[in-house]
Amino acid sequence: MKKIAILTSGGDAPGMNACIRSVVRNAIYRGMEVVGVKRGYYGLVNNEMEPMYMGSVSDIIQRGGTILYTARCQEFKTEAGLNKAIANMKESGIEGLVVIGGD
Repeated sequence: MKKIAILTSGGDAPGMNACIRSVVRNAIYRGMEVVGVKRGYYGLVNNEMEPMYMGSVSDIIQRGGTILYTARCQEFKTEAGLNKAIANMKESGIEGLVVIGGD
């Protein structure tokens, strides 16, 4: 696996940023590219992704909530929305998805 995406879903919870930080740093250490998906599944459907680096996750561990934000996405629950999200991932070369949180 060479490129993964990470997103947060559900309500904000303590530890989300620490988890994001851990995933990003470990993936980069293992030679992978990491893409952060803004606003959860909504961002996956609407292609709201940005590259993440070591600097992207520095100084976030003590912050509450999630630097990637979350949002509800009814479209993702439909077959068309799911297919759109999959197409966006394939187009971006993403081979794996890490989901932090509920929903």
